[in-house]
Amino acid sequence: MKQLKELFSDTLIYGVSSVFTRFISYLLVPFYTGVFNTDEYGIVSLIYVLIAFLNVVFTYGMESTYFKYAKDRGKAKDIFKTLQLCLLGSTIVLVAIVWFLNPILNPIIGLAEPFPLFTLMLGILAFDTMAAVPFAELRLGRRPVLFAFLKMLNVLINIGLNLYLILELQYGIEAVLISNILASIVTAVLVWFVTFDMMKGSWDTEVLKKALVFGLPFVPAGIGYVINEMIDRIFLKKMDSETLTSLYGLAKDGSVYSGEDIVGIYSAGYKLAVVMLLFVTVFKFAWQPFFMRKSEEEDAPKLFSETFRYFNLGAAFIFIFFSLFISFIVQIKIPFTDATLIGRDYWLGLNIVSPLLMAYWFQGWYINFSAGIFIGDKTKVLAFITLIGSVITVLGNYIFVPYFGMIASAYTTLCSYAVMAMVIYFYSKKAFDVPYKLWQGFFVIAIAEFSLALKPTFKSIIGSEFWASAVLFIVAMGVLALMTTKNFFLKER
Repeated sequence: MKQLKELFSDTLIYGVSSVFTRFISYLLVPFYTGVFNTDEYGIVSLIYVLIAFLNVVFTYGMESTYFKYAKDRGKAKDIFKTLQLCLLGSTIVLVAIVWFLNPILNPIIGLAEPFPLFTLMLGILAFDTMAAVPFAELRLGRRPVLFAFLKMLNVLINIGLNLYLILELQYGIEAVLISNILASIVTAVLVWFVTFDMMKGSWDTEVLKKALVFGLPFVPAGIGYVINEMIDRIFLKKMDSETLTSLYGLAKDGSVYSGEDIVGIYSAGYKLAVVMLLFVTVFKFAWQPFFMRKSEEEDAPKLFSETFRYFNLGAAFIFIFFSLFISFIVQIKIPFTDATLIGRDYWLGLNIVSPLLMAYWFQGWYINFSAGIFIGDKTKVLAFITLIGSVITVLGNYIFVPYFGMIASAYTTLCSYAVMAMVIYFYSKKAFDVPYKLWQGFFVIAIAEFSLALKPTFKSIIGSEFWASAVLFIVAMGVLALMTTKNFFLKER
């Protein structure tokens, strides 16, 4: 239990900072949905799809590689310097290649010309790439407070510049990327400064060879992850106006929805599921360096199994609360304005929130189970696993989006992550056997889904959607608390 407290302690620090940064950055969602129309917000969303995709290529697994090899602190400086210099060279080459590919990429995003948005995008990628390994060093060296401070500073700069450029200087969507790149520059310079001592190591070609063997499989794996997260926007953007009208009717002003409109609405709905992604991300920040440090200890398998159980309790709380109350959350008034948390034009996408919350829950399972893959040096299998997920995502969107629109994309994402979690579970068990109690995890999921399914029935009985949601939430939490009290999650079976 003492070791779990170590994990929880780091998770708490990462959590406080991540909650703060995500909450502050989340305030940009109602801001953007208030100042940009759905078409413009759709373009911004697609730009960040491309950033996420290219970020995987630019870093090619070096962050995870650093966790793997720099846990030997005697060699950490050599590894740090080698990876940083390698990333510097590859970043210069990749920026040049992507720049020459802009005639192909611009039409996908919807940009008429490469400057300034495309150029700003490349700048963001470059600085974020060069900050990846230094931030990994802060995590591996258990400096979560400094890590948290720099991440919070990044968001505060980003938010402040967004407000200034858009409200004061009347900039358009270019303000989003200008703010981002300036925040990335400041953060990168600061994290370089605090980790500068790590550059006193020596170049090590043998380390680089090992790093590439371990890290390169993360490229197809990461691309697969981005496909799972982002490619649905491409399919939604291509929906024809006749299908959009049959599914969603006309907009409030009587106009026909465009594909860009639906991408904007869908992306705003996606943001509402960010709370589960936040929980999973916070867990991942603490989990990866934790399991690498503990992997050689005798009680590591039992420790990892207990971690999985506690993770499911936290995920259940988030899923049940936000699934039941999402229709009320979006109506929260922003102080000193007439605006709501999410603009009314975007409420069309509320039905995607619940399946996306569940999708991120399964992503958390994937991250839990990935410990065995890292410890057993089986990272090559990640490409195969994400390929499976990507095939599900592409086929699901291709087949069902033309008929069902946004909800098809959401459930396809859920199916993809669920299958990936199960596949990595079986590979992980072979590489490093952990006594996970899967049936307990599925039982918790069943309680969460059952609570949501009962909402219409309780609403008809009670006569109030809010009180029906409140009763179901209390009952579900009571059941989970009772199970915990009875050692349902803690005793070995």
